[in-house]
Amino acid sequence: MTPEELETLISARRSNLLIDASREVDSALVDRVVTSAQWAPNHKRTWPLRIAVITGNSRRTLGDTIADAMAIHGDDEMKVAKTRGKFMRSPVIIVVAAGEGTTQNETEENKYAVAAGVQNMLLMAESFSLAALWGSPAKGANDAITTLCSMESTDHVMGIIYLGWPTQSVAAPLRPNIKITRLT
Repeated sequence: MTPEELETLISARRSNLLIDASREVDSALVDRVVTSAQWAPNHKRTWPLRIAVITGNSRRTLGDTIADAMAIHGDDEMKVAKTRGKFMRSPVIIVVAAGEGTTQNETEENKYAVAAGVQNMLLMAESFSLAALWGSPAKGANDAITTLCSMESTDHVMGIIYLGWPTQSVAAPLRPNIKITRLT
């Protein structure tokens, strides 16, 4: 791959929830997307990446689990109701979490490593012409999600990725110029 091809891939990646929910994604393809995350930088090799791939009716179970946690925490009724069905919008949902470190600093570094891994996953999805969107987990739902996904109670859910075949593309948003400070 040339630097130009990499730049093209990076600049083509979009957050896209315009996904065909009825068109399955081959599990071998999903595995390749997920595996790409392991190549992200990981300070001190703590291997903090935690993944759950959710398909089929388990997507509804995820929605109900998160909605129940939201209701307990007093979220708006309409928002809770919407959450119950929102994970049915794509055929694959990937829950991504970061394992706890042995120190507070290591826990933070683990989150950075997992975030870098998510970017690898999003770029790999783009390379397969898949649509993907990295969503934030609902506040107060971390424990419910980690329990459902058989993760450790100390794991921190970093995001929920919707993955599937796009029904249409998404235009590139305008981006501001990066402010670069150069010290010489």
